[in-house]
Amino acid sequence: MTRQVLEKYQVLVYLTAIAAGLTLGGVLPDQVGVLEIALWPLLGTLLYVTFTQVPLTRLRGAWRDTRFMAAAVMGNFLLLPLVAWGLASLFAAEPAVRLGVLLVLLVPCTDWFITFSHLGGGKTQYAIAFSPISLLLQLALLPFYLWLFLDQSVLVAVVQRELLMAFGGLILLPLLLAFLTERWAQGSPRRTAGVERLGWLPVPLLALVVFSIAATQVGAVTNSLPILGGLLLAFSAFLIAAALLARLLARAFKLPIAQGRVLAFSLSTRNSFVVLPLALALPASYELAAVAIVFQSLVELVGMAFFLWWVPKRLFPSVA
Repeated sequence: MTRQVLEKYQVLVYLTAIAAGLTLGGVLPDQVGVLEIALWPLLGTLLYVTFTQVPLTRLRGAWRDTRFMAAAVMGNFLLLPLVAWGLASLFAAEPAVRLGVLLVLLVPCTDWFITFSHLGGGKTQYAIAFSPISLLLQLALLPFYLWLFLDQSVLVAVVQRELLMAFGGLILLPLLLAFLTERWAQGSPRRTAGVERLGWLPVPLLALVVFSIAATQVGAVTNSLPILGGLLLAFSAFLIAAALLARLLARAFKLPIAQGRVLAFSLSTRNSFVVLPLALALPASYELAAVAIVFQSLVELVGMAFFLWWVPKRLFPSVA
């Protein structure tokens, strides 16, 4: 099987991994703890492998592309917060659930959306370049948005600490290792070929990540079935709104197709497992906030499996 065949059928691979994870977590809930421990190392490895397939020397040009950066900032930090507020108001009457919905929908993903952008035919260097900008804006704006939409105080220091730890471990460290790997391979055809062979790994590694998330979190979700109907509507509506918004912004800013694809994955993916520790640190009366965040990640996983086909084939198709 060639790498192209593997990427062609990646959607089936991810859906199979999600189904297998949900089954394992439901049948053997006490046996999946090791997967939770392995999740962050798996994410870090996935990002490292993805970064090695990107010419990191071209990042400077991506940062200079002000049209893409403006579209990504406007979509993620001006328009989608309004969408999140509207969905939370419609589908989350319970204060704890509303907090969870806002926590997860207000924070754009800074890690695995890079891999989705790569596998979905986007220009990955734009995804990498946007990540630090996204992180800085999250640190500054998340507490403000929570205060604005919830009218209650949030521990700003905790928010900043968790986001910084995730950014350092899941973005900066893999990026540095990938840069050193590319420098090490320069001038050696054999080493360069070895780095290129790492391109086989994003699909199976992402499959392991989604399998681990599904297996370890299925229990928390099934114990809160009464609230899941409204959350499913809210998170599905968010995915649709994010995709349509990406299409409108790409047209308004006259972005090339490959940048439009990156924008679609940036707007539709959220930092669920970065904000989850924030929800878990809340008082006992707010445990439903964590359930909302976990459920969003499962809805997003299924949505991204669909997006990997829909974004390059229908939303931002290649020009014939």
